[in-house]
Amino acid sequence: MEEIQFDVVKHIGVVSEGRGGWKKELNMVSWSGRAPKLDLRDWAPERKKMGKGVTLTREEAVKLAELLAEALKSE
Repeated sequence: MEEIQFDVVKHIGVVSEGRGGWKKELNMVSWSGRAPKLDLRDWAPERKKMGKGVTLTREEAVKLAELLAEALKSE
């Protein structure tokens, strides 16, 4: 199996931290040399392993922000 190539272009922030030092992070990540996208996923310490995550284009991130704002207003 081919190794996944990625480059964390910009670290935006940590959403939460779990056991063993794993952190849910929001980053700009370039996957396999492609243009960077917003990426939310769990990372092991020193980013040697990663969990499943969500990668979003700018347009998808804007739409998600709108939906989250709407959802939080109705609470």
